Amino acid sequence: MSLRLEMLQVARLAPALLGEEASRRIEDFVRSTERPEGGFGDREGKPDLYYTSFAVDALTALRAELPSGLISFLGSFDPATLDLVHVCALTRLASAISAQAAREPVMALEPLFGRIESHRSADGGYQSEPGADTGSAYACFLACGAYSDHHRLPQKPEGVARCLRALEQTGGGWANDRQFRIANIASTAAATAVYRLLRLPVPRGTEPFIRSCLHPAAGGFVPFPGAPLPDLLSTAVGLHTLDSVQAGLTYLREPCLDFIDTLWTAEGGFYGSWEDDTLDVEYTYYGLLALGHLSL
Repeated sequence: MSLRLEMLQVARLAPALLGEEASRRIEDFVRSTERPEGGFGDREGKPDLYYTSFAVDALTALRAELPSGLISFLGSFDPATLDLVHVCALTRLASAISAQAAREPVMALEPLFGRIESHRSADGGYQSEPGADTGSAYACFLACGAYSDHHRLPQKPEGVARCLRALEQTGGGWANDRQFRIANIASTAAATAVYRLLRLPVPRGTEPFIRSCLHPAAGGFVPFPGAPLPDLLSTAVGLHTLDSVQAGLTYLREPCLDFIDTLWTAEGGFYGSWEDDTLDVEYTYYGLLALGHLSL
């Protein structure tokens, strides 16, 4: 299954927990970020493929109709000009919109995958900058996720596995890259997802590392052990990773729900953390993902 669809199936459970009124407010917030020139806006209100991908997934999770102009918006981009984050977002959107419209791919896929492959690192992984010696967990997740959305595996998957093995930390978890060898939840979630996609055994230290990031008082997950504040991204992907390795979430339900409730607003969007003062569709989607896991 594609990495996107795996997460989306869970996010679709959130409305059962939210109720009709809260779900409608979230949909209204997501639609408020739609831009007249096409797509959905970033945190500054500018149309952006990355944020559009989260908006599309949020609306799909809420079983809401997508805007009619998205295909034209996607067609306005030249894959050769996009960085890895945005070409992967474009690839994912091509899959998402084709699936909802029940039609063939809305754009040619080979230029997209060709651009993704230009970000292959010498160690076999992927990196945000072309020509890098070593890859990162996040870049591997983006690239492999884009392939999986179209029912493909990346070329030479053994190289991706080799790159990720070099990022695994002895205390459990993964670092994002070789420059900063600090295990964190986001990188661990990314690496775990790719391991599962490639049918590799997930190391035993993954679950205890994720659990070590639970904030003892606030209820959410911090990005790495000892970090002062929990955040919504770490909480959502932490729950997703624990569920993916079949770890129990029951005792996390109430403390995590209490934490997530502090980040939701009457406007329908979610803040990323207590220090955040801007609502956006990315964190709103992560709110749906987290709530979907806690509804089980």
